[in-house]
Amino acid sequence: RQLGAVARLKPGVTLEQARAEIAELARQLAKAFPNENGGISATVLPLWRSHFGAQGLLLGPLQILMALSVVVLLIVCANVANLLLARTTARQREVSIRIALGAGRLRLVRQMLAESLSLAAVGALAGVPLSMWLRQSLRYLLPPANLPVALGGGLNVHILAFTTLICVASALVSGVAPAWHSTRADLSESLKEGGRSATGGARSHRTRALLVVSEVALALVALIGAGLFTRGFQTASRINPGFDPANVLLAHFQLSTSGYNLEQRKQFCLRLRERLESAPGVAAVNYSDCVPLGFGTSWWEDLQIEGYVPGPSENMKLYRNVVAPGYFRLMRIPLVAGRDFTEHDDQKSLRVMIVNQTFARRFFAGRDPIGRRVRGWGEWFTVVGVAQDSKYHHLTETPIPYFYVPFRQVYRADMNLAFYLRTAGNLNDALATLRREVRGIDPDVMVLNAMPLAEHIGACLYPQKVAASLLSVLGVLALLLAAVGLYSIIAYSVTQRTHEIGVRVALGAPPGAVLRLVLRWGMTLTLAGLAVGLGIALVLGRSISGASLLGGVSSTDPRVYCGAALFLAAIAALASYLPARRAARVDPMVSLRHE
Repeated sequence: RQLGAVARLKPGVTLEQARAEIAELARQLAKAFPNENGGISATVLPLWRSHFGAQGLLLGPLQILMALSVVVLLIVCANVANLLLARTTARQREVSIRIALGAGRLRLVRQMLAESLSLAAVGALAGVPLSMWLRQSLRYLLPPANLPVALGGGLNVHILAFTTLICVASALVSGVAPAWHSTRADLSESLKEGGRSATGGARSHRTRALLVVSEVALALVALIGAGLFTRGFQTASRINPGFDPANVLLAHFQLSTSGYNLEQRKQFCLRLRERLESAPGVAAVNYSDCVPLGFGTSWWEDLQIEGYVPGPSENMKLYRNVVAPGYFRLMRIPLVAGRDFTEHDDQKSLRVMIVNQTFARRFFAGRDPIGRRVRGWGEWFTVVGVAQDSKYHHLTETPIPYFYVPFRQVYRADMNLAFYLRTAGNLNDALATLRREVRGIDPDVMVLNAMPLAEHIGACLYPQKVAASLLSVLGVLALLLAAVGLYSIIAYSVTQRTHEIGVRVALGAPPGAVLRLVLRWGMTLTLAGLAVGLGIALVLGRSISGASLLGGVSSTDPRVYCGAALFLAAIAALASYLPARRAARVDPMVSLRHE
């Protein structure tokens, strides 16, 4: 059994102290009540690490999202460093003259870093209102199910301080290398190079090329990550859950809050079912304790199976559902052997259960499961049917043993109550019918969380949906940043090499040769970045191999890797072609007069 509680620590108490105190209390309970509490412990966790609720579902996707955000940030830093390097290269002669006149190198570095920090501050201030506006877009990722998810309100001081620190660090990382690079150049060579062609020298050229290779590599990693999780979400969405959720309305009831005792709850269900079955447009009605493929897991029961000896430490706490007769027909889960429950399976009759195929294979080893006995809730149950396997908690789960017991025999006061209505018509009409019939029985009973069953089971894909959606946005952003970086360096290089290109054209080089020259350089950088990015992606793929968020997709899926590489190469070719075309159209007379 499990018990979750929310607590606030007293001032001055650390999490470790509270955890030790709770663990000691659990040990005392286990010693005082060995039959009830033996082997049961307790711990204290921060709320964001809780296994229950939205935080438990989103922790994995958000960790991956944060990692990819770091990748995008590194691409931004490389882009900014490239632009600053180009800027400092253009000012190389100025810097050399100032150093020659006695200016200290450290003073020049501080001046350039101050310029970088000023630009970063302007960008950060512009980002604050933008982030507040984008925060509202998160509501589109919320699930349709009734799961409380708080988006927060206002600007969090801690997050603002953290992002401010990141902005300062990014500005320093982006600005230090160009600033230091400009002051480390040889004065004589810099003055000569600046005077001749302002190309900035071979060293700055290599540095810019290295930054572009890094951008392409990181963009490929981001694209592959987005592709893997998007493909995983699509694959999981196509998995057959083993039942048919189409045209089924799901609703919940909390009869205990309306003063109903256990027997009155059972009678309410019977009366409501009879009234609904005679309503027009309603094909079938049923109710159960657990709804498959929701946010939470099913409840379980500790079983003892006649003729089966559990292995050492084998877990015999198996998941179950408490259902009314006709549940399998409404959900369209085939019974492969035996019979369904009937209204005669009540407190006065033989205790019965239906098991799934995995249950029968695991515990009955090929023997006929019909008539076998299983002990649970302190009583012996007889297996009367075998249901086809379906999905219970996650679409990507492997087959697990599962069993069903009759509502009228096992329903307890602490169990939930979910109603299903299958209809051939509009689900909104079915909801109106349900509310009308409930009011006819008791106006004080409320219909809660009514929604199509197809939407409810989408809850199990909620983490994959969040991961695929947010990572796709970051992947596209990384692609655009890498394309801009590649375009900027090639365009800058074309500008710097205008004189050289004019000489080539004047000597008879056709425009096509100039176009190929520039394209070849851009694609060489791209291919180098793709090679590095593929290596990084393969290494990182091992860390997420087998992750549930991938929906069974291999972390080295060749289609994703090849598709991301080809798409990035196409965008890079376009980014290279634009400045290359401009270079091919250079007028020799104008370029020969270029500085």
